[in-house]
Amino acid sequence: MDKTTQVNQKTGLLSQPKAVWAVAFACVISFMGIGLVDPILPAIAAQLHASPSEVSLLFTSYLLVTGFMMFFSGAISSRIGAKWTLILGLIFIIVFAGFGGSSSSIAQLVGYRGGWGLGNALFISTALAVIVGVSVGGSAQAIILYEAALGLGISVGPLAGGELGSISWRAPFFGVSVLMFIALIAISFMLPKLPKPAKRVGVFDAMKALKYKGLLTMAVSAFLYNFGFFILLAYSPFVLDLDEHGLGYVFFGWGLLLAITSVFTAPLVHKALGTVRSLVVLFIAFAAILVIMGIWTDHQTLIITCIVVAGAVLGMVNTIMTTAVMGSAPVERSIASSAYSSVRFIGGALAPWIAGMLSEHFTASTPYTVGGIVVFVGMLVLLMGRKHLAGIKAGH
Repeated sequence: MDKTTQVNQKTGLLSQPKAVWAVAFACVISFMGIGLVDPILPAIAAQLHASPSEVSLLFTSYLLVTGFMMFFSGAISSRIGAKWTLILGLIFIIVFAGFGGSSSSIAQLVGYRGGWGLGNALFISTALAVIVGVSVGGSAQAIILYEAALGLGISVGPLAGGELGSISWRAPFFGVSVLMFIALIAISFMLPKLPKPAKRVGVFDAMKALKYKGLLTMAVSAFLYNFGFFILLAYSPFVLDLDEHGLGYVFFGWGLLLAITSVFTAPLVHKALGTVRSLVVLFIAFAAILVIMGIWTDHQTLIITCIVVAGAVLGMVNTIMTTAVMGSAPVERSIASSAYSSVRFIGGALAPWIAGMLSEHFTASTPYTVGGIVVFVGMLVLLMGRKHLAGIKAGH
């Protein structure tokens, strides 16, 4: 290795090949899809004559399909190659986001969001492995870059959804379709053909990886944490009583803090406290925020403040957990990532629908209280499984 190469590898997070930035851009647009519908949920409910629990299925179908398909995305990628898996995922998103914008009923829209989730599964799990594989500076920096794209996408998604949604609830869907087409062109030309792995990933390898207690502990705690995450994200628009612009700005602030802390704060906290202790502290903080929201649900200013502050906590949790997962089992990183992400997204899929049902059958504060309890249980899972995480070092 010559000196120039050595310098390039040490120059830091921003000194990456064009291929990394092309995939990162597509990641931003992909993650926009998670929060994009947030500001338009009330408008969709009104115009398609749907209840909150029915509208929440837009998250459930999307996340459920994403979660289950992620179990098999590694097997698909090892057969057709990472680049073609990314392209195939983008094509699914382009098509189904466009179909979503043309929906005439809530049932159609929920179905198309499921198709969007299929594309998302192929893209997201492969994108992380590709960024780690083609970036310079080590896997820790690559993961931070990936989580930054996640945070930026989640923050820009509600803002774009709010602005476009003020024109029509259909506009955000068409907007994502156009942006993903641009991402498709960028990846097609900027990302070189990547070699297939020497050994094909088995269809059920991701599921089998959960037999390792360290990975299983991380996955179950992420399942419970993501339940609280999507209680906050999917249910709050119905509590805040704001228009599309207002909701877009609130969740932009939330996602902006999430992006900032995932890049700058998470590595410092991780290094200072280690994996388990940092996650225990952050889980307790998030559970407390949800419980506070449950107690004072009628206080709009407090709810907005809690949402934005929660973004700072969630950004750190996301980065620390994703980093830890890579060293939690003696399997390839792509397999560990697929297994963890699958369980994580399935946990998120259940939350929006359960939140809608709880609010309709009990009180408006019940979903937040239940979410806080579930996140606290996730913290207990981490503590009970901490001996299986002993080999994961801070900063790795």
